[in-house]
Amino acid sequence: MYKLILLFIVLSHAFTAQANTLHYEKIIFSAHTFSYTVINDEAVTYQQYVSLTTDDDWLSVMGERLKRFKPDQYEREAFLRTVYYEAKRAGLDPQLILSIIQVESGFKKYAISHAGARGYMQIMPFWVETIGDHKHNLFHLRVNLRYGCMILRHYLDKENGDYFRALGRYNGSLGQSSYPQMVFNLWFGVWHYSNSTA
Repeated sequence: MYKLILLFIVLSHAFTAQANTLHYEKIIFSAHTFSYTVINDEAVTYQQYVSLTTDDDWLSVMGERLKRFKPDQYEREAFLRTVYYEAKRAGLDPQLILSIIQVESGFKKYAISHAGARGYMQIMPFWVETIGDHKHNLFHLRVNLRYGCMILRHYLDKENGDYFRALGRYNGSLGQSSYPQMVFNLWFGVWHYSNSTA
Protein backbone atom coordinates (compact mmCIF):
# COMPACT_ATOMS: atom_id res chain seq x y z
CA MET A 1 0.00 0.00 0.00
CA TYR A 2 2.84 2.39 0.89
CA LYS A 3 4.48 1.75 -2.50
CA LEU A 4 1.22 2.50 -4.32
CA ILE A 5 0.81 5.78 -2.44
CA LEU A 6 4.41 6.74 -3.20
CA LEU A 7 3.94 5.93 -6.90
CA PHE A 8 0.80 8.09 -7.01
CA ILE A 9 2.65 11.02 -5.41
CA VAL A 10 5.54 10.72 -7.87
CA LEU A 11 3.16 10.61 -10.84
CA SER A 12 1.22 13.56 -9.50
CA HIS A 13 4.31 15.73 -9.24
CA ALA A 14 5.68 14.60 -12.57
CA PHE A 15 2.64 15.68 -14.53
CA THR A 16 1.31 18.70 -12.62
CA ALA A 17 2.84 21.09 -15.14
CA GLN A 18 1.06 19.41 -18.03
CA ALA A 19 -2.41 18.77 -16.65
CA ASN A 20 -4.57 18.42 -13.60
CA THR A 21 -3.57 15.10 -12.04
CA LEU A 22 -7.07 13.62 -11.85
CA HIS A 23 -7.75 14.41 -15.49
CA TYR A 24 -4.31 13.11 -16.43
CA GLU A 25 -4.95 9.86 -14.58
CA LYS A 26 -8.27 9.50 -16.42
CA ILE A 27 -6.56 10.00 -19.77
CA ILE A 28 -3.88 7.44 -18.87
CA PHE A 29 -6.46 4.81 -17.94
CA SER A 30 -8.36 5.50 -21.17
CA ALA A 31 -5.14 5.16 -23.13
CA HIS A 32 -4.38 1.78 -21.63
CA THR A 33 -7.89 0.66 -22.51
CA PHE A 34 -6.99 0.92 -26.18
CA SER A 35 -3.27 0.17 -25.87
CA TYR A 36 -4.01 -3.51 -26.21
CA THR A 37 -7.10 -3.44 -28.41
CA VAL A 38 -6.65 -0.78 -31.09
CA ILE A 39 -3.26 -1.20 -32.71
CA ASN A 40 -4.39 -1.62 -36.30
CA ASP A 41 -5.89 0.39 -39.13
CA GLU A 42 -9.31 -1.23 -39.21
CA ALA A 43 -12.41 0.94 -39.35
CA VAL A 44 -15.35 0.53 -37.01
CA THR A 45 -17.78 -2.08 -38.30
CA TYR A 46 -21.34 -1.22 -39.22
CA GLN A 47 -22.53 -3.26 -36.21
CA GLN A 48 -20.35 -1.19 -33.86
CA TYR A 49 -21.64 1.99 -35.45
CA VAL A 50 -25.34 1.10 -35.17
CA SER A 51 -24.84 0.05 -31.55
CA LEU A 52 -24.41 3.78 -30.75
CA THR A 53 -27.09 5.35 -32.94
CA THR A 54 -30.74 5.10 -33.84
CA ASP A 55 -30.36 7.67 -36.62
CA ASP A 56 -30.53 6.16 -40.10
CA ASP A 57 -29.70 9.42 -41.89
CA TRP A 58 -26.43 10.62 -40.33
CA LEU A 59 -24.17 8.38 -42.41
CA SER A 60 -25.76 9.30 -45.73
CA VAL A 61 -26.01 13.05 -44.95
CA MET A 62 -22.39 13.27 -43.83
CA GLY A 63 -21.34 10.99 -46.69
CA GLU A 64 -22.68 13.47 -49.24
CA ARG A 65 -20.77 16.30 -47.58
CA LEU A 66 -17.56 14.30 -47.38
CA LYS A 67 -17.68 13.07 -50.98
CA ARG A 68 -15.35 15.78 -52.33
CA PHE A 69 -12.66 14.77 -49.83
CA LYS A 70 -13.20 11.01 -50.03
CA PRO A 71 -14.74 10.00 -53.37
CA ASP A 72 -14.62 6.25 -52.68
CA GLN A 73 -17.89 5.27 -51.00
CA TYR A 74 -16.49 2.30 -49.09
CA GLU A 75 -13.60 4.34 -47.66
CA ARG A 76 -15.88 7.28 -46.92
CA GLU A 77 -18.44 5.24 -44.99
CA ALA A 78 -15.78 3.34 -43.06
CA PHE A 79 -14.15 6.64 -42.11
CA LEU A 80 -17.46 8.20 -41.00
CA ARG A 81 -18.47 5.18 -38.94
CA THR A 82 -15.15 5.38 -37.13
CA VAL A 83 -15.38 9.13 -36.54
CA TYR A 84 -18.89 8.70 -35.15
CA TYR A 85 -17.92 5.81 -32.89
CA GLU A 86 -14.77 7.40 -31.47
CA ALA A 87 -16.45 10.79 -30.97
CA LYS A 88 -19.42 9.29 -29.14
CA ARG A 89 -17.12 7.08 -27.09
CA ALA A 90 -15.40 10.24 -25.83
CA GLY A 91 -18.69 12.11 -25.30
CA LEU A 92 -18.07 14.44 -28.25
CA ASP A 93 -20.13 15.65 -31.20
CA PRO A 94 -19.04 13.77 -34.36
CA GLN A 95 -19.61 16.93 -36.39
CA LEU A 96 -17.09 18.74 -34.17
CA ILE A 97 -14.53 16.02 -34.90
CA LEU A 98 -15.18 16.29 -38.64
CA SER A 99 -14.63 20.05 -38.37
CA ILE A 100 -11.34 19.59 -36.53
CA ILE A 101 -10.16 17.03 -39.08
CA GLN A 102 -10.95 19.38 -41.95
CA VAL A 103 -8.98 22.21 -40.34
CA GLU A 104 -6.11 20.04 -39.13
CA SER A 105 -5.45 17.78 -42.12
CA GLY A 106 -8.02 18.42 -44.85
CA PHE A 107 -9.03 14.75 -44.40
CA LYS A 108 -5.56 13.56 -45.45
CA LYS A 109 -4.67 10.37 -43.64
CA TYR A 110 -0.92 10.79 -43.97
CA ALA A 111 -0.71 14.53 -43.32
CA ILE A 112 2.37 15.70 -41.40
CA SER A 113 2.67 19.25 -40.07
CA HIS A 114 5.86 21.27 -39.96
CA ALA A 115 5.96 20.49 -36.22
CA GLY A 116 5.64 16.74 -36.86
CA ALA A 117 1.95 16.24 -35.97
CA ARG A 118 0.50 13.25 -37.77
CA GLY A 119 -2.63 11.99 -39.42
CA TYR A 120 -6.23 13.10 -39.59
CA MET A 121 -6.32 14.84 -36.21
CA GLN A 122 -2.66 15.89 -36.28
CA ILE A 123 -1.45 14.11 -33.16
CA MET A 124 2.02 14.98 -31.92
CA PRO A 125 4.24 11.91 -31.44
CA PHE A 126 4.98 12.79 -27.81
CA TRP A 127 1.43 11.67 -26.95
CA VAL A 128 2.41 8.09 -27.80
CA GLU A 129 5.12 8.23 -25.15
CA THR A 130 2.91 10.12 -22.70
CA ILE A 131 -0.34 8.15 -22.77
CA GLY A 132 -0.03 5.40 -25.31
CA ASP A 133 1.97 2.45 -26.44
CA HIS A 134 5.08 2.37 -28.63
CA LYS A 135 3.25 0.02 -31.03
CA HIS A 136 0.72 2.71 -31.92
CA ASN A 137 0.94 4.10 -35.43
CA LEU A 138 -0.54 7.60 -35.50
CA PHE A 139 -1.38 7.20 -39.20
CA HIS A 140 -3.75 4.34 -38.40
CA LEU A 141 -7.37 5.41 -38.56
CA ARG A 142 -8.65 4.09 -35.21
CA VAL A 143 -5.49 5.00 -33.34
CA ASN A 144 -5.40 8.57 -34.67
CA LEU A 145 -9.06 9.24 -33.98
CA ARG A 146 -8.93 7.63 -30.54
CA TYR A 147 -5.98 9.81 -29.52
CA GLY A 148 -7.53 12.96 -30.97
CA CYS A 149 -10.91 12.47 -29.33
CA MET A 150 -9.37 11.49 -26.03
CA ILE A 151 -7.03 14.50 -26.00
CA LEU A 152 -9.86 16.90 -26.85
CA ARG A 153 -12.06 15.34 -24.16
CA HIS A 154 -9.23 15.86 -21.70
CA TYR A 155 -8.91 19.53 -22.60
CA LEU A 156 -12.68 20.05 -22.46
CA ASP A 157 -12.74 18.59 -18.96
CA LYS A 158 -9.78 20.75 -17.97
CA GLU A 159 -11.56 23.85 -19.29
CA ASN A 160 -14.93 22.95 -17.74
CA GLY A 161 -16.64 22.53 -21.11
CA ASP A 162 -15.29 25.73 -22.68
CA TYR A 163 -14.88 24.70 -26.34
CA PHE A 164 -13.02 27.87 -27.29
CA ARG A 165 -10.27 27.29 -24.73
CA ALA A 166 -10.21 23.51 -25.22
CA LEU A 167 -9.73 23.91 -28.96
CA GLY A 168 -6.99 26.45 -28.31
CA ARG A 169 -5.21 23.91 -26.11
CA TYR A 170 -5.71 21.16 -28.67
CA ASN A 171 -4.07 23.28 -31.36
CA GLY A 172 -1.44 24.80 -29.08
CA SER A 173 -2.84 28.29 -29.65
CA LEU A 174 -4.60 28.97 -26.34
CA GLY A 175 -5.71 32.61 -26.14
CA GLN A 176 -5.84 33.13 -29.90
CA SER A 177 -9.15 33.10 -31.73
CA SER A 178 -8.29 32.05 -35.28
CA TYR A 179 -8.18 28.26 -34.79
CA PRO A 180 -11.29 27.89 -32.60
CA GLN A 181 -13.17 30.21 -34.95
CA MET A 182 -12.26 28.14 -38.02
CA VAL A 183 -13.50 25.00 -36.26
CA PHE A 184 -16.70 26.72 -35.07
CA ASN A 185 -17.42 28.00 -38.59
CA LEU A 186 -17.25 24.48 -39.98
CA TRP A 187 -19.04 22.88 -37.02
CA PHE A 188 -22.04 25.20 -37.21
CA GLY A 189 -21.88 25.64 -40.97
CA VAL A 190 -20.63 22.85 -43.22
CA TRP A 191 -21.03 19.96 -40.75
CA HIS A 192 -24.11 21.15 -38.85
CA TYR A 193 -26.61 18.35 -38.32
CA SER A 194 -29.92 19.02 -36.65
CA ASN A 195 -31.17 15.52 -35.85
CA SER A 196 -30.73 15.31 -32.08
CA THR A 197 -30.53 11.53 -32.08
CA ALA A 198 -27.20 11.56 -33.93
